[in-house]
Amino acid sequence: MTFNDIFKSSFLENVTSVSVLDMVLTLLLAFLLGLFIYFVYKKTFSGVMYSASFGVTLIALTMITALVILAVTSNVVLSLGMVGALSIVRFRTAIKEPLDIAFLFWSIAVGIVLAAGLIPLAVFGSAVIGIVLIVFVNKKSYTNPYIVVLQCEDHDSEVHAKEYLDQHTKRCVVKSKSAQKGLIELNLEIRLKEDNTDFINELADMPKVHSAVLVSYNGDYMG
Repeated sequence: MTFNDIFKSSFLENVTSVSVLDMVLTLLLAFLLGLFIYFVYKKTFSGVMYSASFGVTLIALTMITALVILAVTSNVVLSLGMVGALSIVRFRTAIKEPLDIAFLFWSIAVGIVLAAGLIPLAVFGSAVIGIVLIVFVNKKSYTNPYIVVLQCEDHDSEVHAKEYLDQHTKRCVVKSKSAQKGLIELNLEIRLKEDNTDFINELADMPKVHSAVLVSYNGDYMG
């Protein structure tokens, strides 16, 4: 028996086709679950620049994955060709937010599970993952951080300004410092005790303090 005979007897004769009902049901569920993933992404987004195209990509990726897996499960020979074709595909788009990777894998996993016929697992798993992401991503365990850009004339004014910030904030940490003749510039991360920011006015009125700027920073911090 040759290699061709094996294919003819074991593979080509056992090719099954996907029914129209299965195709419609799978793609419809993939669209609905992809839409759910999109809404969870929109609800939990906490980055700087929101990308609507990425949300649409999550819907399309769920449907495309389901389509590919349907083709693979219906034809073994076609699945071998797809493995070879997809193995040479390389994606160069940079993922800026670590959480975006989770959404991409979520979309791919839902498409695979749906095409495999495990509809309850896809629906229940998506619901649980969505709830977990909404609860933990939107949970803030810290107060909003701020950056104070401070320009002082000498060391004494720097020490005096730092002591003032220590008294009027929960936390004050020097992030960077640059010094030149007659000017010292500090970047300090602070956490406010309350929403009142009048202390920055008093800080700017201190002797030998040239300027004090308060900037809100949208970032992730530990502690």
